[in-house]
Amino acid sequence: MRTLPFFALLAAASLSGCNSQPSAPEVVDANPDPMKTVLANAAPVELPPAIKADKSFRCKDNSLIYVAFFEGDKQVNVRTKQDGPPTRLTAPAAGEPLTAEGGWKLTGTPASITVTTPGKPSQTCRA
Repeated sequence: MRTLPFFALLAAASLSGCNSQPSAPEVVDANPDPMKTVLANAAPVELPPAIKADKSFRCKDNSLIYVAFFEGDKQVNVRTKQDGPPTRLTAPAAGEPLTAEGGWKLTGTPASITVTTPGKPSQTCRA
């Protein structure tokens, strides 16, 4: 019976040396990133603004216009047909008129706007 504790102690001692792995994993970089320094020194990227409101407006001449307002109040996308291509109007600062090449101009809120489209006079539109 005295041999049982001896063999248990011998088994525990032999198993304590089995963990040959280091306490921290070894990291081997066999394929370094060639763009690492370029990306580390790159300027921060500004994400595009989120859509604040997407509205359809009825104008004085009984036409429809579709406007997507973006957060920051410096950009909108305007479509003259529901499935038509959007025209991006921008402003240098929030609260200033939004404009685009070709004679586009828009002021207002998601409830009511004043818009000038190419070849047409300015008109008021309501959501």
